Amino acid sequence: MPATFNVEFKGDYVEVHSDGDKDLEFAARLLSDAVATCRRHNCYRILGMANTTSPLAIVDGFDLAKMFQEFGMPPIARIAWVEPNPDGFEAIKFVETVLFNRSIASFKVFDDELAAREWLFSDRGV
Repeated sequence: MPATFNVEFKGDYVEVHSDGDKDLEFAARLLSDAVATCRRHNCYRILGMANTTSPLAIVDGFDLAKMFQEFGMPPIARIAWVEPNPDGFEAIKFVETVLFNRSIASFKVFDDELAAREWLFSDRGV
């Protein structure tokens, strides 16, 4: 299934929807668009909603982490990524680990949208 994505500013966060078969070229286009949207709105809180049919290879997580830096995603970014596909979840979970180990961005993967939203906005305080 061909991969598609949509990036939209929602007022206090950026929402990304992505579907289909994933590869590094697709990831680069998605990340570039997401970073540009964040910059345009000075908002670095991202909720990603994926529906992956064929995920990136686990080792692509290293390249994806480099892309975060190359496209200028700042370390202050807070990204909650929802991936219900178990294979896709494992691939993106590796990306979470690489980003954490390299202090590139605050990125967390979930299989549930409500948990992702709670984490994404949990740093706001009362």
